[in-house]
Amino acid sequence: MNGILNRIKLDSCKGAEGAYAILWSDLVALRRCLPNYLIATVAAPLLYIAAFVFGLGRDIRMDGQSYLQFVIPGIIAMTAMNSSFNGAGTRLVIDQIHWRSFDESLMAPIGQIWLLLGKAMIGVLRGLVSSLAFLIMALIISPNLHIGLFFLTSLLLCCLIFSFLGVFSALLARSYDDMILFTSIIIMPMAFLGGTFFSLNYLPPILKYALYFLPLTHASICLRASILGQSVPYFSLLAMLGFLAIFVGGTLLVLRRKDA
Repeated sequence: MNGILNRIKLDSCKGAEGAYAILWSDLVALRRCLPNYLIATVAAPLLYIAAFVFGLGRDIRMDGQSYLQFVIPGIIAMTAMNSSFNGAGTRLVIDQIHWRSFDESLMAPIGQIWLLLGKAMIGVLRGLVSSLAFLIMALIISPNLHIGLFFLTSLLLCCLIFSFLGVFSALLARSYDDMILFTSIIIMPMAFLGGTFFSLNYLPPILKYALYFLPLTHASICLRASILGQSVPYFSLLAMLGFLAIFVGGTLLVLRRKDA
């Protein structure tokens, strides 16, 4: 029994080292362009704050909160979604189509789940960096926001979900146009319909329940509850875990078919 456990630990260590090796080149690329990346990813959320809060909703209250406090968690969720999805998906599409280096990664002595984790982690890191950079600015604007363990857990889950969704879509894409199409019909509508800028309580019941099938909806609910000091929305938390399991499983299935 001890021998089996030691073998599992050894394989896990090798897998983790392989995932880090896959991630390393993406980390180098991110480090080189980090200042420009931060400016580009934080500019859009700040524009949303200026337009929707100071331009339209300064005196509006949403679910008993000021509109500023309500919308900040939604924008954080949207920032994490966009940065994680594009960070993992776009990078993988470039590796497949432009550099054609992903096939070499498939030949590396590393398990497929570790290979996927290495490709997804760059999206997670980009999502965390972008979201936390915006959060720092949001705390300057509204310093009474609550940042705790549940907030960090929800943010990490959000980044993982959309990173694996990015990897999944990139494995299915055969061209840049395919990724643009996926972003246009899935990611962009989700950004505006996933409870980012408005409460689902104001929607008709049919539309409200339909939007619960969007992972960003549950990410916004969890981040909003945590940042406003409300009780944990266990249903949305479990839904996020479910979406993560679905995207990881789907990505692994597509990779196995691609590698067959």
